[in-house]
Amino acid sequence: MAALRFRFSPTSVARSVCVVWVAALVGGCSAGVPAPSPPAPPVPSAARPAAPAHRAANDLEDAYRRVIGDVLPSVVQIDAGEGLGSGVVYDDKGHIVTNAHVVDSGRSFEVTVATGGEALRAELVSSYPEQDLAVIRLDRPPAGLRPARFGDSSKVEVGQIVLAMGSPLGLSSSVTQGIVSATGRTVSEGRAGGGTGATLGNMIQTSAAINPGNSGGALVNLDGEVIGIPTLAAADPRMGGGAAPGIGFAIPVSMVRTVADQIVRTGRVTDSGRAALNIVGRTVLDRGYRPVGVAIVEAPRDGAAARAGLRPEDVITRLGDTEITTITSLLEALASAKPGQRMPVTYVRDGRRATVTVTLGEV
Repeated sequence: MAALRFRFSPTSVARSVCVVWVAALVGGCSAGVPAPSPPAPPVPSAARPAAPAHRAANDLEDAYRRVIGDVLPSVVQIDAGEGLGSGVVYDDKGHIVTNAHVVDSGRSFEVTVATGGEALRAELVSSYPEQDLAVIRLDRPPAGLRPARFGDSSKVEVGQIVLAMGSPLGLSSSVTQGIVSATGRTVSEGRAGGGTGATLGNMIQTSAAINPGNSGGALVNLDGEVIGIPTLAAADPRMGGGAAPGIGFAIPVSMVRTVADQIVRTGRVTDSGRAALNIVGRTVLDRGYRPVGVAIVEAPRDGAAARAGLRPEDVITRLGDTEITTITSLLEALASAKPGQRMPVTYVRDGRRATVTVTLGEV
């Protein structure tokens, strides 16, 4: 804050051969033609396609069971008082990574591990709402606490089978299955329902079901590696804003580790890796109430925009090759950029259009 299986039965093959042979025999006798030749020898079992298909299905099921057995002990349920979410054990010192919107404004939490037992007390280490990530720490990590294994975001591919693990609707230790539907998505969270309002870049889209309570859990590949943190599901306006089935998003593990490593090491995020213009802005509407750009309200002197000569009341209309009409479109364009990157910014000042090159800052 996803397949019908057909099997080819060896028994069916044998019955089909028998029926065809009997029909030929009866037809030959009734027509008064010579008796048919003896039936062909049975098809060798090695040539039957059913056995390999059956083995493949069993192999996939075995892989699911192995991954679930390996990873589920590293996924916890987090009770934040106002609601439930999920988390992933980050290390053997009791650090747990989750979503910022799961911890919200809380400072202490009750954590239940997947293997059961009494709830454990945890305290907030730090929250980073700009990337919707947070780290909490167990007061007394239990013996045998199992940290998750984290994968490589650069190796995530469309079509890859993944499992989502967490506590959807409070049902702890739940697992859903799907594929990676897309990578590199940029999505914006709403603020309704406890969302942070963050714009998140490079997200993994998955068909594995993501429901309330899954947030902060684990998106896992079949090697048993966490490749992302399930964070939100798409909303379908035609369904009254309800979740659109099969369209969920997870923060990639590269960003998870960037943020969590800094929080564990220093207690806060000092290097976000997120580009910024360093402005306060607002969406501008034309006379037809259509959004046409972002007006700069504040541009601190040491910020990226001010250093490039932009100032309050300028209206930004383009960043790089992307047309800018709203604050959200500006944040989405920045989400795919990097601090220090030089990008052209088109703006309107006193009715005149101009372009400057900005060296992007950092959030």
